[in-house]
Parts: sequence; C-alpha cells; structure tokens
Amino acid sequence: MRVLVPLAAGFEELEAVTVIDLLRRAQIEVVTAGLEEGPVRASRGTVVVPDMVLDAVMGQEFDMIVLPGGQPGANHLDADERVHELLRRHHAQDRFAAAICAAPKVLANAGLLDGRSATSYPGAVTMQDFPQVKVIDVPVVVDGKVITSRGPGTAMDFALQLIELLVDKARRDEVEAALVREV
Repeated sequence: MRVLVPLAAGFEELEAVTVIDLLRRAQIEVVTAGLEEGPVRASRGTVVVPDMVLDAVMGQEFDMIVLPGGQPGANHLDADERVHELLRRHHAQDRFAAAICAAPKVLANAGLLDGRSATSYPGAVTMQDFPQVKVIDVPVVVDGKVITSRGPGTAMDFALQLIELLVDKARRDEVEAALVREV
C-alpha cells in the first residue's frame, strides 16, 4: 500500500502528522510531497521536510491520496492544477481519495464529490456552494472510495478509518490499541 500526502504551506499540523504517523504505524508506505522544493511551514509554524516535491510523484501510482486541511494550506492545494490532475486521474482509476478539514473543498472543486455525501470543517463545503454534494455533519464520511472528515479533533478517527479501508479492521484495531486511546 502506498499513500500520497501533498503538503502545502499553511497545512494543519495535527491533521497531516496524525495521518502520516498512524498510517506508518500500520506499515503503510506514506510519501509526503511538497508543492515546491524545500521545507514546508504549517499553519502553526511547524516546519516539515517532505520526502519529495510534487512534480516527482506526478507519474507514480498510489492506493490513496490524503489531503490535510488547514489554512491557507487547503487553498494552496486547491489552487494547484497538479493536485486536481492527480485527484482526477486517481479517481478515474477507482482509487481512494481522502480529505480533512477545509481540504474536502479541493475534492469538490476537482469533481470528486459530485453526487456524494461528505463532511468538512464547518463552512468549507456547503450545499449552497456545492449543491451537488450532500453535506453531513459527522466526524468521518465514507462514500465509496472518497473519505472526508471535519477537522483537527477528528484526525485520529479519520486516520484509523483510512487504515481500515486500506488494510483491514484487524490492523486498525492493532494500531488503535497501541495508542492506549479511550473511546
């Protein structure tokens, strides 16, 4: 299993790092790619060094693409045509696409949420702006191969759901048990 996590300046640390960490705990290969060369400064000032630049992964295959939210990170992802191109190609190959917080807007603008149910940070994806999307206010929504989540507080539930979809429930349970999480 290979997962791509694109990182844009202003991404939400908690969402990106939680997804990257938990997927790696599940022995899933995670590739982080910056929109530009060099380190990426997140929304709260944390600096992350991506594995590579987005141009280097454009021809590669992934089982899932996960977009962290945060501002202005989600807006930077949405403004980058390479991200839309990757998402559309990935979706056409019937592979998973996931986004959290403000990033489901990127999926909506790429056409991946048309006719689907989704969730997002309050106000990021609305039925007024995207009438083709059924917006649901729950922590995580899985609609076919598209997974969306609400924000930093749902990042762990989101990442665990991604593990279950990519591997299986046993691996999800194994990773969750090691976190000593009370639910």
